[in-house]
Amino acid sequence: MSPRPSLNRRRFIQNTTAAALAAPLFAKAAESDAFQATGTRVGEVTDTTAIVWTRLTQNTVRNNDGVKFGPAKKKVKGEQQKQLKVPPVAEIEGACPAASGQMRVRYGLKADLSDAVETPWADLSAEKDGIHHFKLSALKPGSTYHYVSESKGADGKSQAGFTGTFHTAPEQASPSALRFCVMTCQGYHDRDHEDGHPIYPSMTALDPRFIVMTGDLVYYDSNMPRAVSPALARLHWERMFSLPRLMAATRSTSTYWLKDDHDTVTNDCWPGMNAGELTFDEGVQIFRQQAPLGERDFRTVRWGRDLQVWFTDGRDYRSPNKMPDGPDKTIWGAEQKAWFKRTVKESTATWKVLVSPTPLVGPDRGNKNDNHSNAGFTHEGDEIRSWLQANVPDNFFVVCGDRHWQYHSVHPTSGVQEFSVGPASNSHASGSPGEDKTYHRFHRIKGGFLCVELRPDGKESEITFQLRGVDGAVGYEQTFRRAVA
Repeated sequence: MSPRPSLNRRRFIQNTTAAALAAPLFAKAAESDAFQATGTRVGEVTDTTAIVWTRLTQNTVRNNDGVKFGPAKKKVKGEQQKQLKVPPVAEIEGACPAASGQMRVRYGLKADLSDAVETPWADLSAEKDGIHHFKLSALKPGSTYHYVSESKGADGKSQAGFTGTFHTAPEQASPSALRFCVMTCQGYHDRDHEDGHPIYPSMTALDPRFIVMTGDLVYYDSNMPRAVSPALARLHWERMFSLPRLMAATRSTSTYWLKDDHDTVTNDCWPGMNAGELTFDEGVQIFRQQAPLGERDFRTVRWGRDLQVWFTDGRDYRSPNKMPDGPDKTIWGAEQKAWFKRTVKESTATWKVLVSPTPLVGPDRGNKNDNHSNAGFTHEGDEIRSWLQANVPDNFFVVCGDRHWQYHSVHPTSGVQEFSVGPASNSHASGSPGEDKTYHRFHRIKGGFLCVELRPDGKESEITFQLRGVDGAVGYEQTFRRAVA
């Protein structure tokens, strides 16, 4: 298992200034007009592959002096937004306009990159938001990789490199000794610290092998200015992920990214909806551009002998929420549902974990109609829960985002267990219908994240789920043990 971080390391990460954490490590004099103000992101890591997300920007840092927008006091419709004075995107606080130029990634197992492999230089265009996804292969399993993203401006001059690390999964036969974190629901105006949400230094202090970003990573519809165009949608990503604490986290570990409603188009959305000029299809395309994703949005990854994780998509394949419930109404769609059942049944992992953008167990508020714990999707919810009860009754767990409170629930009929990770800040916590002892083993209306730890012990494996607060303190934990197959 990755060693438990020392007290000194935890204090260092908590106390070091966010600006220092986000500064390039291999800095040299910048000469070009192409920079990396939104950092890097490494995603979709397997035992031998990874995707490194890079972006060229016109300036070294975000526009901290731009026009600021406060939180919306009420929901603002598209027509009302047109009456607001929204300046050009580049003039808004947090903006990081894209640049054209070239980028490459050098990566290796040694911190000084003396063993580095180099990718070819890639041409990046400001018209495509200056983004490029580098797909790395032939990596060594169970290893920590160091990398630097190097860029050139349109004039061909070089710019300071941006460094980071990520972790590859162990080989399938290797016992799983690791820690990972799951987060969700981060509003820009309620981040509780100007440099970014407190959960980020708290998560990185635990030295996780990976972090799962479980949807609602930006709020197009409720964080002003509302994203009623593709340009304003990209602004939401620029200002959120140029925050120093977020940049420090995404540069230092592997990640997996899921989308939900607020970072697709608007609240409780489904295909065909739009927000002003921003269509559902454009929202999906922008998410796939901003996140280091592979070919499919529903996928599964193996982390050694004992852990397999599934990531599902709850937006692209769903029926309209207002459609009457029945066998034809779906959130996952036929293809995704068949894939899920087949791959879960085929898996030989000791522990199986589904990370879902929305709840499967709940309970949720009675007025909601957007997820499998709501009455509007009872048929498919019952189908999935019953299938899990019959096929993986004692080694399968659901981890969900979306809800703004933390809980550990056990479904009273199927026995399916679900952990809700809670929002990324305390000021974002709200909305719970209250504790329900029919379901809940734990319940609190607080921000935080979930930490999952796996420990092999001879012929057994142990998995622990910890619901932590924004400061990293454990508020609740549950441990399970199982013989290794």
